Amino acid sequence: MTDFTKINQKNNLKGMTLVEAIVAIFIFSIVILVITNFTVRLYQTHGYTIAQAQQVDFASRGVNYIIRDIREMTYADDGAYPLVIADEHKIGFYSDIDRDRSVEYVEYELVGTGSTTLEKRIYNAAGSPVVYDYSNPDETLIISEYVQNTSFATSTFVYFDGEGNMAVPTTTISDIRYIQFSIIINIDLVRDPGQYMLRSSAALRNLKDNL
Repeated sequence: MTDFTKINQKNNLKGMTLVEAIVAIFIFSIVILVITNFTVRLYQTHGYTIAQAQQVDFASRGVNYIIRDIREMTYADDGAYPLVIADEHKIGFYSDIDRDRSVEYVEYELVGTGSTTLEKRIYNAAGSPVVYDYSNPDETLIISEYVQNTSFATSTFVYFDGEGNMAVPTTTISDIRYIQFSIIINIDLVRDPGQYMLRSSAALRNLKDNL
């Protein structure tokens, strides 16, 4: 075998090694890209699921407060009737929410852009004789965010009379004895796992039926 032939064989070997290296780098790059995309998607999905779960938990605790306040609805310190506002997405009533023997006026309402924030407003009684200043709440709290009731045409508050009949426009506030509360939580309407509904109810046990 001549020296020229040996040189050509060495060059061919080197050429094949370079091609193999390029192919290996290409395949490695594809694998890394696939893994990276998978990891990013997994993180995004997992992060969204965690965020959704946190909002549901936050809302769940808020529901407990709402039902407790509604259940303890009572006459105001100035003698006003317990239930004042009974709307689809707003309720106003008197209740001793902090157990201090002074009855507060409380409002729960869906507010904000798209009505996606459930807000609680508290008005304290003051003075002698007692008066309530409704112009400015003494305290405002966010009970839940990302509430999608209006997007799904679902009432936040549903009212029933003493016979269990759903309230109609002709039903008077004094006839209401039972309130159902529902909120739909979803931080992103176009993504899974989708909406989560929280629902509870309360009987108005402190109301008198002989009015």
